Amino acid sequence: MIVKQSTKALENSQLELTITVDSASIEEAYQNRLKKYQQELQIPGFRKGKTPISVIEKKYGDSIREESTFASLENALEEAYKSMDDKEKPLPYSTPVLQDEESLIPFKKGEDVTFSVHYDVRPSFDVENYKGREIEVESVEVTDADVDAEIQKLRDQNAIVKTKEGALEKGDIATIDYVELDEDGNEKSSTERKGFTFTLGTGYNYYMIDEDIVGMKKGDERVIEKTYKEDETSPLAGKSVKLRVKVNEVKLRELPELDDDFAQDVKEEYKSVADLKKATKEKLEKEVEDALKNIKMNSLMDKLVEETKFSVPESMIKTQLEQAWRNFIQQSGLDEKTFNKFMEMQSQSKDQILQEWRPSAEKELREQLILDAIKDKENFALDDEEYKKACDEQLKNIPEENKEFYKEMIKDDMQFAKVVPFLLENNTFKPGKEKKSYKEFFNK
Repeated sequence: MIVKQSTKALENSQLELTITVDSASIEEAYQNRLKKYQQELQIPGFRKGKTPISVIEKKYGDSIREESTFASLENALEEAYKSMDDKEKPLPYSTPVLQDEESLIPFKKGEDVTFSVHYDVRPSFDVENYKGREIEVESVEVTDADVDAEIQKLRDQNAIVKTKEGALEKGDIATIDYVELDEDGNEKSSTERKGFTFTLGTGYNYYMIDEDIVGMKKGDERVIEKTYKEDETSPLAGKSVKLRVKVNEVKLRELPELDDDFAQDVKEEYKSVADLKKATKEKLEKEVEDALKNIKMNSLMDKLVEETKFSVPESMIKTQLEQAWRNFIQQSGLDEKTFNKFMEMQSQSKDQILQEWRPSAEKELREQLILDAIKDKENFALDDEEYKKACDEQLKNIPEENKEFYKEMIKDDMQFAKVVPFLLENNTFKPGKEKKSYKEFFNK
C-alpha cells in the first residue's frame, strides 16, 4: 500500500509525515467500496443488491472514490505508525491534521496519492548540567523555643476545661449574650446573639471585645462603647458601636504539668520530659528536612527549566489544563452545570481561568519532561526482586497477553521514582548564612 514515507521536524514540537499510497491499492479499495454499496443501495428500477456497478459508478462514483480514498489514507497512516520510532509517533491527545486537502481532490483513477499530516510529538531535547551543581537554599535550625512551642500545643490539646468562679482573664473561655444598641439605647434585634462562646485573646469574635470584658464575672452585664480605627481589617473599621454584653459563664483551661507523667501520657515509650523534648525536636527536624527537599528540587528545576530550551506541544498544554479544570470542578463539590452558573455569577469564564493557569501548567510540563529525559539518560538499574514483586502485585488481574505492555509501564514508573533522590544526591545544596527558626521557616 505505502510506496514511500518520510518525516520532517517542524517548529513547536510538531512533525510532518508524508506518505505516498500506490494507485493499485487505492483502486482495489474503491472497487470494494462499490461492491459494498451495490449490496446496500436501493435504486429505483432495480432490486436491492442487483443494481449494475456501472449504474452506481455513474451516479455516485466521485463521492464513493473520495470516501474510499480517504479511508485508504487513514489505513496508510495507521500502517506507517507501526514502523515508526515512538518519538516520531503522534502524542495520544494530538490529532493528525491533513495538509492541503483541497489540492488532493478530486482523486483520479490510476494515480498514486501523496499526502502530508502534521501532528504533535514528544519534544526532543538534551538535558545537561543536572549533576554536580551547587545551589544555595534556606538554612533552618530547630531551636529550643520551637520545641517548647510544639510541646505547649500538646499541653493545650490535653487541657481540662473547668468552671471558674472569679473574673475573666486572657485565655479564659467566656459564654456571653450581646446585642447592639442604637443612639437612644434601644436594642437592634438583628444583631442579638445568645450563648456565644470564645476564648479571650484569640480575637475570634465580630466586635473584637476580648480586652473590653476582662474583669467581668458570671452574671455581670456591661454596655461597651467602642470605636474602630479606619485602618483596621474589621468590617467595622471607622465605625462606632454601643454593645450590651452579659456574661453567662466563665471557664478556664487547666493545662497539665510538664512532667514525666505528661510525657508518658503523650506516648507510652516516652519515660521522661527529656524523651518528649528529644522526640519533638526530631519530629520538627524531619518536617524541615521534607520541606527543604521540595525547596531544593524547586531551585534545581527552576535552573534546568531556564537552561533547557524546547517547545511544549500545544496539545499537551491543553490536555494538562483540561485535567486541571476537571479537578477544579470536582473539588468544588458541584456538578458542571451548577458550577458554570456560579462562574457566570462571578463574571468569570473557563477561558479566562485557563489562560491564568497556562504559565504554571506549561512550567509543570517542562519539569516533568526534563525529569523524564534524565530518567532515560541515566537508565537506572532496578532491583530484580523489587521489580518482580511490583509486577506480581499489580498485574494479578491482567490477562497474560497484556502483561508485557504493563510491565514496561511499571518499569518506567519505578525508574522515574529514582530521579528525584538521584538529583538530590548528585548535587550540592549549600545552606544560606542567615538561619531561620522552625517558626520563621513555616511562618507559624
